[in-house]
Amino acid sequence: MTQPLRIGFIPLVDAAALIVAVDKGFTAAEGLDVTLVREVSWSNVRDKLNIGLFDAAHLLAPVAIASSLGLGHVKVPIAAPFNLGLNGNAITVSPALHAAIMAEIDGDRLDPMATALALSRVVAGRRKSGAEPLTFGMTFPFSTHNYQLRFWMAAGGVDPDEDVRLVVLPPPYMVDSLANGHVDAFCVGAPWNSVAVDLGVGHILHFVSDILVRAAEKVLAVRQTWSEKNPQVVAALVRAAFRAAEFIEQPQNRAEAARILSAPERIGVDADVIQRTLDGRLKISPDGIMRESSRYLLVGRESAARPDPVQAAWLYAQMVRWGQTPFSPEALKTAEAVFRPDLYDAALGREGKGADTPEPIGAFAGPPFDASDIGAHLAAFAIGRRIS
Repeated sequence: MTQPLRIGFIPLVDAAALIVAVDKGFTAAEGLDVTLVREVSWSNVRDKLNIGLFDAAHLLAPVAIASSLGLGHVKVPIAAPFNLGLNGNAITVSPALHAAIMAEIDGDRLDPMATALALSRVVAGRRKSGAEPLTFGMTFPFSTHNYQLRFWMAAGGVDPDEDVRLVVLPPPYMVDSLANGHVDAFCVGAPWNSVAVDLGVGHILHFVSDILVRAAEKVLAVRQTWSEKNPQVVAALVRAAFRAAEFIEQPQNRAEAARILSAPERIGVDADVIQRTLDGRLKISPDGIMRESSRYLLVGRESAARPDPVQAAWLYAQMVRWGQTPFSPEALKTAEAVFRPDLYDAALGREGKGADTPEPIGAFAGPPFDASDIGAHLAAFAIGRRIS
C-alpha cells in the first residue's frame, strides 16, 4: 500500500531534489504517492503546511524557524529533516543601478565590501539630490534573501530600514517588477536572476556565496507533530530526496535534471537556464559576460543536504539583529532544534557515525560566527534593530 502525500513547492531550482525525487520515481520506490503542488508565495506554502493541507513543503529555512517560534503568524513547530539547498541566491540590479554602483566602486567588483561601500555612495548622492530611495525586492520578511541583502548593504554603512526600501515580492514576479521599474534590485533564488539577465533587464551583482560561503536556503519541512506520528514516512521522504540530490550532483545527469525541472508544471523556465544554474555557470550581464562558481548552489555535495543547527542559529541571530524578535536562550534552542540531523542520519542509517565537520558560514564581514555567543555576533555590527 502506498502512502499518499501532498507537498507544496515554489518554482525555484532549489526545489530540484524534491521534484526529481518525484518525477524520477524515487519517492514511488519508497512507497510514497506524492502529489507536488506548485505555489506562488511563501505565505501560501507556510499556511497550507501549518493547517495540514500539505504534508510537507519546500520551505524557506527562516520560515520554518519563525513558524516554530510563533513569529509573524501562528505558532506551529516545524521539523526540517533534509536541507534542499545551500546558497543559490543572487543579488540582481537594474542596468541603471549597476552603472551607478560601477561608477562609484573602488576595488574589485566581485568584492561585496567594495560594492556595499559603492552603494552607500550612490545612496548618499541620491539623498543629496532629493531622489527617491532605492527599492530592493526580497521574497519574505523571514527569508534568507532579506537577511542577505541587509547583511551586505549594512556592512557598507547603508541602513536597510532608513536608507532604502525593502519590499516583499513572490519569486516569479521579481523579473517583471525590475523590468517595470517597480524595484531597482532584488535578491532571489535561481532561475529568476538568470531570467532577468537573459531578458536584458538586470545584471547579477553578487552570488550569495560572495556574501556567505555556506548559507542554508530551503528545507524539506514537515509539522513536528506529523513527523512524530509518521516517522517511517519522514524517513522514506529523506531517502528519496537524498537519492535525487545525488542524481542531480552527477554532471552527466544535469541535462536530464534540467529537462525535468523545466516542465511547465514544475519551474517552467528553459532547461538551458536551469542547467547553467546547476552547473554554477551563469551569465551575469546582458552583454554575455559569464561567471562560474562551484559554490553557487549546493544541492547534495559537501554534506549540503544534512541539516546543520549552526545555520539555524545564524538565521535566528539575524531575526534578533533586525528586530523581528528579542533574544532569549530558550528561543535559540528552539530555532536550532528545527534543523534535524538526527532524523536525516536515522533515515540513511548513519546514526553514531558522526557528521562531517561542515565549513563555517564564512560571512565576508564581521568575526567568525559562534552559535554559542550570539551577543558577540550582534555586537560586531554597528547597524541593526535589536530589541532590548
